[in-house]
This record gives sequence, C-alpha cells and structure tokens, in this order.
Amino acid sequence: MFRSAFVAVALLIFVPGSRALDLLRATATSGDPPSIPKVHCRCASYPNGTLCSWPQPAVSSPTHYIATYSERHRQSSTMMCNITSSGSSTPSPDSEQQWHCHLPNLKLLTDYIINITAVHSGGSSSYLAGFMLEDIVKPDPPVDVRVSAHKSRNVLVEWSPPPTWASHHIFPLKYQILYRWENQGSSISVNLGPIENTKIELKGLIPGRAYQFQVCAKELLGLGHCSSWSSPVNVIIPRKKT
Repeated sequence: MFRSAFVAVALLIFVPGSRALDLLRATATSGDPPSIPKVHCRCASYPNGTLCSWPQPAVSSPTHYIATYSERHRQSSTMMCNITSSGSSTPSPDSEQQWHCHLPNLKLLTDYIINITAVHSGGSSSYLAGFMLEDIVKPDPPVDVRVSAHKSRNVLVEWSPPPTWASHHIFPLKYQILYRWENQGSSISVNLGPIENTKIELKGLIPGRAYQFQVCAKELLGLGHCSSWSSPVNVIIPRKKT
C-alpha cells in the first residue's frame, strides 16, 4: 500500500533590536519540497512603494508561488498579493528570474506578516516574516551625481534625488557623501553628512590627485536604511596653471 509521507520543519528567527520576526516553514508530502523562498522586502518610496522579491532557484521542478499578507493583529483579514516576474525564465549564472510581490496601501506604524509559499509536486515551503513598514524603508540611490572644480583645491558635488522616491516634498530625504583616494598604496575615505541639501562644496583637495565620489539617500527622520551608494564619479583635481 502506498503511504504518503508528511514532514514539517519550522525555524523561528528573532533579530535583537529589531521588530522583525521571521518564521521559515517547510512542509513536504513526498520528502522533496521546494527550497524556501529567499525573500527580501523593501520600501523604496515611503509609504506606498513596498516590494517583496525573491529569486527562482537555479535547479527546481516547475513551481508556482502564493503570496499573502495581513496585519499581525488582524490575521483573519488576509490579502492576496499580485505576483509578477522579471529576468530570464531559464536562470543562469548571468541572469536569474526574479519574482515580485507589490504591497500597496500599507498602514503606517503597523505590524504586518508576509507569507510567500512555493508549491510543486513534492510539497510546499513557506517563508513568513513579520515587519513594520518603517523598518524596511530603503530608497534607491541618488542619480545624476556631478562633480566640478570650484575655486582652487575645491570641488562642488551635486546630485538629484532618486526618481522612484515619489513623495520627497512630504517625506524629504537626507544624504551622505563618500569620497576616497589612494595614498602610497592605501585607500583613504571620508564620509560626510547627513545633509538635507543636494549639493556640497568640498575644500582642501590635493591638485593632481584622483578622487572618487558617491552619495546615498535616507529618509529624513532616519526611518529604515540608507540607499546603496550611487554610481561612482571619478575626478582628478586640476593643477594650477603656471
């Protein structure tokens, strides 16, 4: 007689100093469940730009995903999340398929639970995470970074806010500036900020030396995380004409 096997494994993770509470759960009906989705949630435009994403495993049976979310204290009212994909449908080392779940109209200062379940013929595996919108804020990097000589030994660094941050008049950003250079084989860096302006004059740089400049953005009140650094801009400080 055929007997179906059922296996359940649960792992509870609590991150000290954070409101995040993750529960990774795998269930199988034939001993070969799909891998647990590796989900990353980020709010790139506070408060209505939250996206949870995860990669398609490189080797897997045909798999479909179910995504739901709810307020932690109102789990009886569960909402479905519309899932979309990007990238190649045949993952390779150079291009992997990504799945995305957009979470619209999240409430401020409210705990949520997201549940991403991978399902195929061997069973199912789920990723559950508790989060608060304010903890996962991370803007996209600033764009159009420009560096120009400004007087002797000074440069003016200017940039534009990330275009994906839609409400910068209501929820302004602040910025940090990173610049670095090489000196006798060692890398030296200076991190300045935060500042609220979108330009800064840096003084006392050395003529003839090559510098690299980058900028990151963070929500003005300090919610969440600073963005990734902008694309680097390399500049050699001009020497004085004799």
